[in-house]
Amino acid sequence: MRPVSVLALAGAAAVSMSVLSACGGDEDKADAAGAIPVTATDDTCEVAKTDLTAGKTTFKVTNKGSKVNEFEVLKPDGKILAERENIGPGTSVDFVVNLPAGQFRLLCSAGQTGKGPSQNVTVTGRAGGGADARLTEAADDYKAFVIARLDDTIAKTREFVEAVKADDVAKAKELYAPSRVGWETIEPVAEKFGDIDPKVDAREADLSAAEKKDWSGWHLLEKALWKDGSVKGKEKYGDRLLADLETLKSRLPGLTLDPVNDMAGGAKELLDEVATGKVTGEEEAFSHTDLVDFKANVDGAKKIYELLKPVVQERDAQLASDLDDNFAQVEALLKKHEKGDGYVSYDKVGKDDRKELADAVNALGEPLSKLAEVVAK
Repeated sequence: MRPVSVLALAGAAAVSMSVLSACGGDEDKADAAGAIPVTATDDTCEVAKTDLTAGKTTFKVTNKGSKVNEFEVLKPDGKILAERENIGPGTSVDFVVNLPAGQFRLLCSAGQTGKGPSQNVTVTGRAGGGADARLTEAADDYKAFVIARLDDTIAKTREFVEAVKADDVAKAKELYAPSRVGWETIEPVAEKFGDIDPKVDAREADLSAAEKKDWSGWHLLEKALWKDGSVKGKEKYGDRLLADLETLKSRLPGLTLDPVNDMAGGAKELLDEVATGKVTGEEEAFSHTDLVDFKANVDGAKKIYELLKPVVQERDAQLASDLDDNFAQVEALLKKHEKGDGYVSYDKVGKDDRKELADAVNALGEPLSKLAEVVAK
């Protein structure tokens, strides 16, 4: 789950400014470059064109509201086909999507709640050109990676839950962060299943009073361990966490992953996760294990890039070079904070070091935002 804060909003703006551009007249069906204008405010979502052609589609999303916004392309069953988060007030982003034929709903969500005004669109025709076999292979390899990482999460979460059920606080604290690594590495795919994500990864600070009554998942147990000092009586939440992860696993075999929407778009989402939760220290409010999550998000984004790199290198060698350099820079900064097999507690990371990490994430986010455009060529 993605927290939204003043710091996060500032980070989103910094990343978005790299692709800032005027949206042109909203009355136009498409701008000069062929992008479809979308104007989002805190309570409206205006899409300039609702009859679309299958294939590569660029939406130019302009946030004219006062809150950070996200733009989602939803399937008829409500599941997310593709999304772009952290669109700061007063900024515009170009969002590339690979659209199949069918009916879709385009949603703008001020405050990034997953709710908000929407507009229905119809997509007809077939995408032009043949599929690049390398991208098909990359998508297959990525799906195998996702399944393997979820298997790792379930195995480590099972050990974590055993410690919780034994009320072994020291052991459970030790196992908490490792149990989340696999999840954080593949989070954009996991979040496609909107009924599972809030159950396992919701933060208390992001929930309404009514929602807190049904709160469950990792962060509930995190709070019990680090704030309450006991998980006695929390056994059912451990069992529920495992059951929800097993449900997610049962759904993955039938999942089809798209190189543009799920891979290139997912890599950018993982960097947004870092900017909005890990760098700010809001994700792990009690355990302060944010740098473990940070590394997992970066590793997940890098894995996607590495699978797509043969295509990226051929189509835009400069982008590949920029991504190589920026991933290396982020990894070097993370290495400074290593401690044993993990990282220092994030509450011990000073303001200057946090800014250094944030700047490196924003620098990586700029070329990573171009990945979908190159892959979709």
